[in-house]
Amino acid sequence: MSSGNGTRRKAGKLPRFDSTPAPDPEAEAEIRALFTKVRTYVKPPSGEWRIPDPSVALKTPAEEHLHLQALKASLNAVKNRLSDKNVHVWHQHTNSTNRAGKVTAAVRSAANAEICTQAWCKFYEILGTFHPLPKEALRSGELYTVHLCEAPGAFVTALNHYIKSNESTRYCGWSWAANTLNPYHEGNSGSRAIADDRLIANTLPRWFFGSDNTGDITVQKHLLELQVFVANMRRVDLVTADGSFDCQEKPDEQEALVASLHYCEATAALLLLSPGGSFVLKMFTSYEHSSVCLLYLLACCFGSVSVFKPATSKAGNSEVYAVCLSYEGKAAVRHLLAKLIRNYGGNAAGEGALFPNALIPESFLEQHEEMCSYFHARQVETITENLQLFESTGAERRRRLDHVRDATAQEYLQRFQVGFLPRTRWVSRNAVNPACRSVSADRLLGPKKQTGSFNQRRELQTLSWRERLQRGCSAAWIRRHCGDAGETGRVLEGPPAAVQADAWHVIAGAALPAVRSSPFCEGELLNHLNEALMDTAGGGTSSPPCDSCHAIRADSILADVAGLCRLTADAVGVEPKRRCLVFGSPAAWRPFENPMGNLTLTFSTEPACRPSGGAPGAPLHDGEPLYQQQLLGCVASSLQTLSRGDALLLPVFSALTRVTAAAVHCLHVCFQSVRFRHPPPPGVVGTVLMCVGFCPEAAAQILPVLTDVRNCMAQLRGEGDPGEDRPSGRDRQVLQFVPMEEMLAGGLAGFLWTMNSEIIRQKLHLLMQSES
Repeated sequence: MSSGNGTRRKAGKLPRFDSTPAPDPEAEAEIRALFTKVRTYVKPPSGEWRIPDPSVALKTPAEEHLHLQALKASLNAVKNRLSDKNVHVWHQHTNSTNRAGKVTAAVRSAANAEICTQAWCKFYEILGTFHPLPKEALRSGELYTVHLCEAPGAFVTALNHYIKSNESTRYCGWSWAANTLNPYHEGNSGSRAIADDRLIANTLPRWFFGSDNTGDITVQKHLLELQVFVANMRRVDLVTADGSFDCQEKPDEQEALVASLHYCEATAALLLLSPGGSFVLKMFTSYEHSSVCLLYLLACCFGSVSVFKPATSKAGNSEVYAVCLSYEGKAAVRHLLAKLIRNYGGNAAGEGALFPNALIPESFLEQHEEMCSYFHARQVETITENLQLFESTGAERRRRLDHVRDATAQEYLQRFQVGFLPRTRWVSRNAVNPACRSVSADRLLGPKKQTGSFNQRRELQTLSWRERLQRGCSAAWIRRHCGDAGETGRVLEGPPAAVQADAWHVIAGAALPAVRSSPFCEGELLNHLNEALMDTAGGGTSSPPCDSCHAIRADSILADVAGLCRLTADAVGVEPKRRCLVFGSPAAWRPFENPMGNLTLTFSTEPACRPSGGAPGAPLHDGEPLYQQQLLGCVASSLQTLSRGDALLLPVFSALTRVTAAAVHCLHVCFQSVRFRHPPPPGVVGTVLMCVGFCPEAAAQILPVLTDVRNCMAQLRGEGDPGEDRPSGRDRQVLQFVPMEEMLAGGLAGFLWTMNSEIIRQKLHLLMQSES
């Protein structure tokens, strides 16, 4: 196995840290070593590394390799010394000792990089070290790439920066496609899907989410659909796969937990790549037989396979990248590939060993064990040093660390010639909807999920949801009694400037078993609500009222509506005689209708909420198809009934899903202003949407779409009475009908974020005060 030295490119004039003295020879050697942590498999001239007969693949149990298992036990023993460390404090400490810890900030300053994250820097380092873009593609002036598990998109933006800031690739045409767990799909767990949608929101047509809209690349039909999705590409020159998921609760089994994902990513790459193409796969430790087989397969299919630890990957973690160059093409692996596709799925690595151990040459195993020993030693060395420095860091040691960190950042800029790229050349500059703002653009993405030490987090799992919530960062906010929150974030002034209802289309997909995440709500807050509802008899919608919370009176809401109607009428010079259509129980409003003067109330029935679908006890909130169909029916009915300038009062349970959010958007399009009032008045079930200033011209555009959507919903639920439950076996529902680009283009996302937060907070507040 070759150790490799990386590739150093000619230095140019880049910013320099003038305050940093020249490192001493020992420091220079340390910095060079950061950029050369690589082991390359060297094929023996005998040609003994060959793909085994497909007939023996996936037939035998996985086998343990004693030396590799000893490395695993040794590494886990060192990691166990971190179990009592507070994860936040420990991360702060390791960030301060990370030699490459200043690189990302230096790149942001020097290069104006788009989505400049640690992932950006890692991939740019891979590009500058291995040059995985095939020379044939660059000579032709056309480059085609596919990026798996790509959210939030840093590999795409790093590649764009690399292409457009380098002389040899600057004028190369580039087409790309990407896949990731859909951050807008409410059935995707927030712990697995990445909520950061800064790039996705502006480049949605390039993202593949599959026919069920989840984006799960471990679903077999998605693999074949992805092949069709990229069929317009003349060839595929590069596939990257940066997938993983949260393994912090079982860190000792990280490799086994992600093995099936790696299997699926590699199978996708072998299916998609053209001869001569490259594959970059994020991996971790390689102690299990599944990793041995996977790397052996890649070594047989590519001209060169290297395992690389970028300098910008924190030295104390297990992350490495398999960089595979010069794909020999599908012809060499066709029969095995067919079997891999047949066994494709989320438990692919658990179906048996890819190859029997006896068919993996000893020459490969020797190089593999040497590679594992090398990276094991580097990781153990780093963790041990960090533990020592955690106890005490002398002033001289700290000064030297700071100097090395500065010098490493400078070395990165020089080594990889990271040039400045104007914003006009960013990927998202040519967005389909330049006005589109991502859900995450103007807010924090929520608190870090991991807090306390590993031992403390394990203890938390034994507690009730109330006890966990009381220890969380939202506890004080949730315990506080609701008061008058004013108008901040609670008003949608409209209608929006540009509505393209003719471009709206239905997206159907897998039925939601529960609302596990939402583009319009903080994930941890929703997790708390799901836990609470599961523990309190399956998510009923009623809770005992809290006498200390501020109660909004029905007459107060009606007075506000009457006042807003007068303002709207004065603006257009029309006599302020208005009708207000009210959905919900008339009993809550009728005592107050006489004093409303020129505001006449008319009543309709409210949509029923029957969360009957999904697993027992799985709360659906507003994800239930029947509720969504009825809610859209209320919206359509109001648009057909009202006259210019009229008002609407519509109670909603929440707007966590794209369908219910789109219902609010339809009201935003058709009314001069939309407000919400929460908590609702006594006798009203649901947060009250207060819509004033009806615009019939806008409604005329929206009504045909709503009719089509409701018809589609009825078909998916089965023919018959729309009040009947969805027949068993119906596993699809409408997930979206207004493009996300449109729902993100104005103030709707912020309005829904505020409303959903208040709804969930109040629900938790009431549940916290009720008896266990």
